[in-house]
Amino acid sequence: MTSVAAETWFSAPALTRVFDLLNVDGGEARVVGGAVRNSLMGLPVADIDIATTLLPQDVVKRAKAASIKAVPTGIEHGTVTLVIDGAPFEITTLRRDAETDGRHAQVVFGTDWAEDARRRDLTINALYADASGTVIDLVDGLPDIEKRTIRFIGNAAERVAEDYLRVLRFFRFFAHYGSGRPDAGGLRACAQARSKLSGLSAERVWSEMKKLLSAPDPGRSLLWMRQAGVLTEILPETEKWGIDAIPGLVSAERIFGWSPQPLLRLAAMVPPDAERLEAMAKRLRLSRTETAFLAAWAKAPRLPNAIADTAFDRLLYRNGTTGLATALKLALASSRQKSENDPAQLPETARLQRLLSRAENWRKPVFPLVGADVLSAGVSSGPRVGELLEQLEKGWVDGNFNADRATLVARLMSLI
Repeated sequence: MTSVAAETWFSAPALTRVFDLLNVDGGEARVVGGAVRNSLMGLPVADIDIATTLLPQDVVKRAKAASIKAVPTGIEHGTVTLVIDGAPFEITTLRRDAETDGRHAQVVFGTDWAEDARRRDLTINALYADASGTVIDLVDGLPDIEKRTIRFIGNAAERVAEDYLRVLRFFRFFAHYGSGRPDAGGLRACAQARSKLSGLSAERVWSEMKKLLSAPDPGRSLLWMRQAGVLTEILPETEKWGIDAIPGLVSAERIFGWSPQPLLRLAAMVPPDAERLEAMAKRLRLSRTETAFLAAWAKAPRLPNAIADTAFDRLLYRNGTTGLATALKLALASSRQKSENDPAQLPETARLQRLLSRAENWRKPVFPLVGADVLSAGVSSGPRVGELLEQLEKGWVDGNFNADRATLVARLMSLI
C-alpha cells in the first residue's frame, strides 16, 4: 500500500488540524495534487491542497467556529483558503464540469471522488492521500509516477478541449517531471489543438511558459513543443532562431552555478531584435521588468574579439550591466559547448568568463558634478546646463573616470 504518512509535511500539526476540522460530521478531506505527486517522486513539497466533500460555506462555517482564518479565494469555484500557523491550505469542494468552452468551466459541486478525479488534467496530478496518509489512485496515476509518464486522464483530446491551456501544462509538466518520450496520445492532442492557444489570455500563456522555462532542463520539452508546432504558435520569434542554444545554456548553468533564469533561456531562443522583442513583450504582456531585461539585451553593443578592461568599463557605464551580462552568458555558454570538441576554443571561453565576472562585480562610478555646480559657476538655468554636464561627463568617461571633482570644475570654468 502506497503511503505518504512518513513525510515530514504530512505530520505537521497544521495539516492534522485541517483533517480534524473537516473529517467529522459526515465530511471527508484528502490531500490532492502536487504534494502527493512530489512526495512519491522524492521532490520537495511546497503547497498542500485539500479536496473535500464539504461545501465551501460549510468549510467557512467550521473554520470560524474553530477560530481559524478562512479566506474566500475562489469560493464561486469551491475554493476556500484556511490559514493555520501562518501556513495556507487551499480547500476545494469536489466538483464536476457541467460546461466548458476551452477557457473556463462551469462547475457543479459533488461528493463523488472518482468524478472529481476524472475532471482533472493529468494522472500524476489526480492522486489523493487520506488522513492516514494512504494514497488513493482512481486514474491509474501511480504507474505513471513510477515511469515518470505525463498522461492526460481518459481521452486526451477531450481533456484538452475542456481547457486549451492544458496544451502548455502538458509540456510544462513533462519538463519538470517527465522522462523518455511524451505520451503519444497527449502529444497528438496538443498538436491538433495548437491553433486554439491564440484564444487564451496572454497572462496565462506566459505564466505557463515561464514555469516551463524554470525547469532544471526544459530542453526536451521545448524540442517536442517545436515538433508539435506548439512552440511556433505561441513564440513565432523562435521559428527561424530555434532552441539549439538551450542544451549548452543548461550545461553552463550547472557548471558555473547559475540559477535557472526563464528570461535568459527565452533570450537564447529568440533573435536580439529590439523591435520584434518589444512586440513579443506586448503580445505576451510581460511585466515592465521583464520587458526591460529583453530590451537591454537586444540593445547591448556586441563585443569585439578583444577589448581592454578600461574600454569594457566604459561600455558598462554607458549601457548598463544587464544587457551586456546577458549577452556574455549566452556567448559563454555557446563557447563552452564548442570547447568540448575544440580545445582551441578554450581561450575564448576563459576570456568571456573573465568579462562576465567583471560585469557582475562592476559598480557604476558616480559622476562628481551635478546641475547645481553648473548654476553656481554662473550659467543660467536652461538647456545649456545639461549640455555642459553631458560634455564634461563624456570627457570623464573617455578618461576612464579618473578626473576628480576639482579637475572637472576647472574644465567647467574653461568651457564657460
